[in-house]
Amino acid sequence: MFPQNSDRVERQKKAPLRVIIGNPPYSVGQKSENDNAKNQEYLKLDKKIASTYVASSNTTMNKALYDAYIKAFRWSSDRLDENGGIICFVSNGAWIDGNSTSGFRKSLEKEFSSIYVFNLRGNARTSGELRQKEAGNVFGSGSRTPISITLLVKNPKAKNEKAIINYYDIGDYLSREEKLTIISNFKSGGGDTFPWKQLIPNKEGDWISQRNNLFETFIPIASKDKKENCFFNINTNGVVTSRDAWVCNFSKEELSSKMKSTIDFYNSHLLDFQTEKIKNIDINLEEYIDTDAKKISWSRALKQAFNSGKKREFYDSSIVKSSYRPFIKEFFYFNRDFNECVYQQPTLYPSNSSKNIVINAIGLGSSKEYSTLISDSVLSYDFLEKAQCFPLYFYEENNTTQKGLFDEGSSSEYIRRDGVSDFILERAKKQYGKNVTKEDVFYYVYGFLHSPEYRETFANDLKKMLPRLPLVEDVRDFWAFSKAGRQLAELHLNYETVPAYEGVNLTPALSKGEGAEAGQYRVTKMRFPKKDQKDTIIYNGIFTIENIPAKAYEYVVNGKSAIEWIMERYQVTVHKDSGIKNDPNDWSNEVGNPSYIFDLLLSVINVSVQTVDIVEGLPKVRFE
Repeated sequence: MFPQNSDRVERQKKAPLRVIIGNPPYSVGQKSENDNAKNQEYLKLDKKIASTYVASSNTTMNKALYDAYIKAFRWSSDRLDENGGIICFVSNGAWIDGNSTSGFRKSLEKEFSSIYVFNLRGNARTSGELRQKEAGNVFGSGSRTPISITLLVKNPKAKNEKAIINYYDIGDYLSREEKLTIISNFKSGGGDTFPWKQLIPNKEGDWISQRNNLFETFIPIASKDKKENCFFNINTNGVVTSRDAWVCNFSKEELSSKMKSTIDFYNSHLLDFQTEKIKNIDINLEEYIDTDAKKISWSRALKQAFNSGKKREFYDSSIVKSSYRPFIKEFFYFNRDFNECVYQQPTLYPSNSSKNIVINAIGLGSSKEYSTLISDSVLSYDFLEKAQCFPLYFYEENNTTQKGLFDEGSSSEYIRRDGVSDFILERAKKQYGKNVTKEDVFYYVYGFLHSPEYRETFANDLKKMLPRLPLVEDVRDFWAFSKAGRQLAELHLNYETVPAYEGVNLTPALSKGEGAEAGQYRVTKMRFPKKDQKDTIIYNGIFTIENIPAKAYEYVVNGKSAIEWIMERYQVTVHKDSGIKNDPNDWSNEVGNPSYIFDLLLSVINVSVQTVDIVEGLPKVRFE
């Protein structure tokens, strides 16, 4: 109908592209399967990303490489004229130091002759001191991701085999307005006056925050390679549910009711779908399913089960107590049917009676500073960010007669195996004496992971790799770390029973758990009187806790002080999409202690102070 316009489009398609500029969208996928708003698929582009960015990657966690803005880089790189040209994007800047984008960086080095990166920072998904450093985002509330301006130059005549990388970091603690002023004042990135810093990437593809070579000489805490000698025989992530509001709650009754409701809906909807499928075999699943978030929370695995015609049942035995966030326990529907990824958590807790102790640590690619926290129940993936778990034990089905020297045999359904390896036990015995046990090594690991010198020296490595640890040279240091690890574990596992910190003042004056009627302990949301006045917490309209020592806030786990985890999580919330209410006061009723939350806050203040004291007393390790 419009031949002239068609001719123009054809000419444009054939024209050489020498300059490609833009602000590509940042989206790795829909927020929820209920949205039914998947990103458009680009099969050829995805295939090219797989053969370049993914193929060069250091990790198997490559979802981020299919983000829309990464696809824009790949498309532009392929579309650029063979005689050279320039690509310039204002985009998400997470790729600069992301663990999962190592292959992307390596490919840019190969495909371009010069690279210029202006890092504008502004990552709102960080917390604590790191969040303060990231500070303002140049797009204000329009983006929560870090932002960068990236200029890629392709010059076929250039003689360098890999790109010359020029980098500039805008700096710490700058507001949005300050950053925009800096950009405006620079006017241009060209010429000798611009303060570019030339980067020399390492073999892993790190451009900034490079790893420490000494880290590689230590013993891996765990490995996918079963032949590699490690501290632990097994490690796993925490559970990814894809529907926390449905499967986690402070109330067992509320959890049971909502799970029964969603399972009934699922089965009823499945029957209708199968009936409709008989009439129309080509029926589209995505168009058919009911995405009302008040009825069900869909996920990839649940949709697959639905499409395969699999019914679902409710099991009361699947409701367990879980470690949901630091020092936060909730009831959890622990069942593969409604947990998207359980990883190896069932081998750590195969039944409600299974006992275990697990060292948990921040996982790979975390945006938070490194931390660790021990637990004794099924773990959420976000208990610590991207939680990695290293257990004292794991369990296997009792279908074998072969048991290790230190395994606990039984006539029960499961056989308990040691999480700590025979290799590390023998190594420790040789170095520290024959009295060393696997528990001693286990607590040595927990103590050592708290070492400030270790965390600071290898901060970059711990973001990109699982921990690697040395066995310290001095036998006295080994036992000091092991003893401290036991003390920390005792505190962190039994935090609910730790006495209140004696220095705080309570208004009205009363002892922990005494002197008030049950209803007076009800909490809606705890708060500080002012943003920076943290020596006082207003518990509710009745109780105030004063004279909280600043030292207590020095104990930070998963990017936040332990005290602030209690304040944040023990508040009444209503999930926006499903309308499900989660009331922490229900937990107080479940455990039969009306003052549970109040007592817990007082205990965690003491736990925090004691933790800081123990960490300050750890042996000082010099890494040369």
